[in-house]
Amino acid sequence: QAQLVESGGGSVQAGGSLRLSCEAPGYTFSRYCMGWFRQAPGKEREGVAIIYTGNSNTAYVDSVKGRFTISQDNGQNTLYLQMNSLSPEDTAMYYCAAYFQFFYGGGCSRSRSDYKYWGQGTQVTVSS
Repeated sequence: QAQLVESGGGSVQAGGSLRLSCEAPGYTFSRYCMGWFRQAPGKEREGVAIIYTGNSNTAYVDSVKGRFTISQDNGQNTLYLQMNSLSPEDTAMYYCAAYFQFFYGGGCSRSRSDYKYWGQGTQVTVSS
């Protein structure tokens, strides 16, 4: 069973950037939907960026479009989230998640309940 490990979180001032990484040592994510979710205190966990590793198609929640970029390395065992122009509203615990999907079909789910594998999370704090 794949274990996901996030890294790259931290504290940054508004307008700054961070890059999150998600690795699964010894595991290759071919034909997986992979995503970055975040959860702020008192709020539900929301999907912010999703990628299908089979064709690199991506999708983003409106609030991060144009600021965040999800990508994968060529070996398909590391997932990234480049976050630019960060604002205090982006403060949250960020989680990497994945589930297997053989065909791209209609795309990847944005529902957290469909994601089978989860990391422990990495904290992102943006100060004004």
